[in-house]
Amino acid sequence: MKHKMILAGSLAALMSVATLAQAEDSRLAAERLDDILAKASAFGFTHFGEIEAKRDDRFAVEGWLDDEWRAEVRFSLESGESLKEERQRREGGAWGMSEAEVREAMALAVAEGLAEFEEIQVDRDGRIEIEGRDADGRAFEVKSRGGELLEVEHDD
Repeated sequence: MKHKMILAGSLAALMSVATLAQAEDSRLAAERLDDILAKASAFGFTHFGEIEAKRDDRFAVEGWLDDEWRAEVRFSLESGESLKEERQRREGGAWGMSEAEVREAMALAVAEGLAEFEEIQVDRDGRIEIEGRDADGRAFEVKSRGGELLEVEHDD
């Protein structure tokens, strides 16, 4: 009975370490944004709704390829290869961030101390939220709209 409890406790500890390691791998250095935008633009993205860091140097982009086609694509950051694609024809036209707006929002976040990002999102009102970590590993969020800083929230 004691062996089963020790084994179960060891397994639980191992799984929590693996989950933590996986979460740590799900962010990218802010400097990688240029590579991400280049690969996504080369694929055809014109408007970005979300850019998310994934494990193993991968990232996902949701957005618009033109005024009709919305797409979600997972990429390899190193090769630029698309690993998974989903496209939907949608009415109502493209919305989201332009490449310039993504860069501008990231510059604001970096000025506030962002070192690594996990996710960049925009809502229909144009508010951009960047979740990430500072150089000390502290989580925080930066919200902006139209190149103007709205809020910085640190998770202590």
